[in-house]
Amino acid sequence: MGSATTQARVSSIAALDAAAITDLEVARELFGVARAVGETPQLASALADASAPAPARQKVVDDVFGRQVSATTRTLLGAVVAERWSSAADLVEGIEELAVRAAAVAEPQADVEADLFAFSRVVADNGELELALGSRLGDPAAKGRLVSSLLTGRASASAIVIADALVQQPRERRVRQLLTWAMRIVADQRGRKVATVVTAVALSDAQIERLSRTLSARYGAEVSINTVVDPTVVGGLRVQIADDVIDASVSSRLADLRQRLAG
Repeated sequence: MGSATTQARVSSIAALDAAAITDLEVARELFGVARAVGETPQLASALADASAPAPARQKVVDDVFGRQVSATTRTLLGAVVAERWSSAADLVEGIEELAVRAAAVAEPQADVEADLFAFSRVVADNGELELALGSRLGDPAAKGRLVSSLLTGRASASAIVIADALVQQPRERRVRQLLTWAMRIVADQRGRKVATVVTAVALSDAQIERLSRTLSARYGAEVSINTVVDPTVVGGLRVQIADDVIDASVSSRLADLRQRLAG
């Protein structure tokens, strides 16, 4: 990510935080715009053209999307394209990120991260489903309908909107990668981090609570825990928060021992 994109993200998120979002319509509209811009290279290039004045880029937004989206969405898009982005691809991802954040804001009480994580585990455990959602040949709308049918009644409306939109516009990203990315964005919007904890046996509620407190103290932010049971770790646990990995599993220790003995 270039420095221009980093600053553009900060400014775009600030615009979102200042917006009045009361339902999921803004998130749906932003996802729709991200898909339209991503599928139209000429439009993406025009909106990301740093040599063009910001008002000119904002006028393109108004001309193309003005009658299709709400005033709140238009304001957010105007703020996005007024910034300098390192590439057109970064701009598209920036709009998409705002959509995820808007969905998180729309349902503040919903455990959207947990819903997305649960769906990612369903995908991980079902090769046929992962293939169907990840196929380049599949109809995007059909993928969205499949996601909605699987999640309706089992997940929050925000999680359904996010997952539905992302599988329709993967842009060379794997489904589980997309869901993990969205989880981190939702957590960040809510001022917390997400830890994926892999253990040989299921943790008790008390153990999860203690681990959450320990990690929260270490990272200086609330840490929500997602657990995965994997007997191959033998014992102990492996924790991943974003790019940080804490591996205290028995399998890791045995692997280290074998490596030392082999050397």
